Amino acid sequence: MEGQPARFESIGSRLGFGVVEENNRCLRLAWQGPRFPAFLCLGIALLLLFISLPILEALRLRGLVGPAGSLWYFPLMNLVLLGIALYLISQRRTIVIDNAAQKITLTRRTLHHSEVLSIGYNETDRIELGLDAVYSGFAVAGSSAAQSFPVPSLRVISTDGKSILLDRGNRRNLVEVGKKISARLNKPLKIDPAVVL
Repeated sequence: MEGQPARFESIGSRLGFGVVEENNRCLRLAWQGPRFPAFLCLGIALLLLFISLPILEALRLRGLVGPAGSLWYFPLMNLVLLGIALYLISQRRTIVIDNAAQKITLTRRTLHHSEVLSIGYNETDRIELGLDAVYSGFAVAGSSAAQSFPVPSLRVISTDGKSILLDRGNRRNLVEVGKKISARLNKPLKIDPAVVL
């Protein structure tokens, strides 16, 4: 195994990979990042650009002593929001199960960083569909923060006992993907009874 499995754990509750390519040679799955928050941030940043540009022009003409002087932070905040949107849009994850190379390769890319984890077919013991306890960091209306809730997860278990997260999401989709990966690797798919209920 090359890479660190801990770096491929999802911070969010769900991922939701989709099949991009499926043939005799390989199975390629992809996740395009958190699209809704990314495009929401981008849309807000572009709308606020119509306010930020006149403020910047007023600051250029009259400096911080003019009427727009107290709004100097607004274009800066808009720039930060645009940066967050670009970071979220740039997030990509792929899983390639390559029969020719006899390897599973996980890739995680962001705007400034890329990581790769690869494990050989002979280093895998089984595929597991179980439940992960995902923690919610939000406290709403007096509820306590960091309460956990179960989310179905698909993992590869290596021969030395390490667990590699492939995907979290819809139970039915994970069962289908798990069966495809299990058949390609010729390894058993173990399904936790709690997931089926």
